Amino acid sequence: MESIMSQFTYYTAGTAPEDSKRLVEQSLKGFGMLPNLHAILAEAPATYEAYNTTFELFMKQTTFSPLEQQVVFMTANFENNCQYCVPGHTWMMKAAKMPDGVIEALREGDVIPDEKLQALHDFTKALLDNRGHVGGECLQDFFDAGYTKRQALEVLTGLSAKLISNFTNALAGTTPDVPFEKFAWTHPSKR
Repeated sequence: MESIMSQFTYYTAGTAPEDSKRLVEQSLKGFGMLPNLHAILAEAPATYEAYNTTFELFMKQTTFSPLEQQVVFMTANFENNCQYCVPGHTWMMKAAKMPDGVIEALREGDVIPDEKLQALHDFTKALLDNRGHVGGECLQDFFDAGYTKRQALEVLTGLSAKLISNFTNALAGTTPDVPFEKFAWTHPSKR
C-alpha cells in the first residue's frame, strides 16, 4: 500500500500543472512556503481551489473566533485520523498562543477545559459521526451553549475544508512539513 501512496507527486512552483500555478503562488505568498498538502493538491486544480476557498471562507467570513475555528478543524483532524493536519494545526495554535490545555485536549480526544468550546467540539463530532443527522437534542445543546443557527451552518464550511485536506492526506500519506515535525502525532487508538 505504501508504494501506491508514494505515487502522489509533491509539485513545486516550477513543476506544478499550468492550471495550478496561480494557486501555488498564492500558497507561497500566504505561507512563505508551499505546504506539502498544497504541493499534492496541485495535481487537481479544482480540488486545490475548493480547499483554498473553503478554508479561507471559514477563517475570514464566519462568526467563530480563531480559537473556535481551530476547535472545529482539530475535531475533524482527530476524528479523521489526520497525521498531517493535527501537527499542522497544533503548530498554528501554538504560534497564535492558544491555550495549551485546549490544544492537548484536542490532540488527545479529551474533554476541553472550557464548556462552550466543548459544546462546539461535541456538535462538530456529532456532525461527523452522524453524517449531519445530529437530531434536535444535539442541536439544542449547541444553541444552549450560546451558538446560533448561522454558526451551526458555518461549522459545515470548516468541515468542507477538512474533508478535502484530511482525505487528501489519507490518500497520499502526506509527509508533515518541517515546521510541524516537532508536533508529530499518532491517534491514541493506534499508540
